[in-house]
Amino acid sequence: MPHIHEKIDYAADAYIVEGNAVLLRLHEKYHTWFPPGGHVELDEDPEEAALREVQEEVGLSVTLVGERAPTYDDNEKEVLVPRFINRHAINDTHEHISFVYFAKADTREFVQGETEVSDHIRWFTREELADPAYGVLERVQHYARAALDALA
Repeated sequence: MPHIHEKIDYAADAYIVEGNAVLLRLHEKYHTWFPPGGHVELDEDPEEAALREVQEEVGLSVTLVGERAPTYDDNEKEVLVPRFINRHAINDTHEHISFVYFAKADTREFVQGETEVSDHIRWFTREELADPAYGVLERVQHYARAALDALA
């Protein structure tokens, strides 16, 4: 999706847990392990974006986990509270504010979509996250371990 704003965009990520592992994919452009995720589009909220990105990138139906306030009116929707929110630079002129969700999967059988293809998608155990051979970013390790602590 093209950027909504030239300086900053909203994004949504989902750290998916099944058993004792969390799913990460090697980002083609940045050559770094990240969870499924991407831009929040104009017609969706961050929760919807996280679910869409998971479906597009790994073909999993997941359940986002977290707290949601009750809805009191048919004309409103309470959005699931993300576990974390961060702001980070994409390059010298563009940033993302990322809504970080945790999700549960019932299977480890992922299916790649037609447009979001990655040569490397894998389930990481807690020990593998810290293995220098994979080079998982500290921030990603932190969120992945927190998701494992909460959902494994």
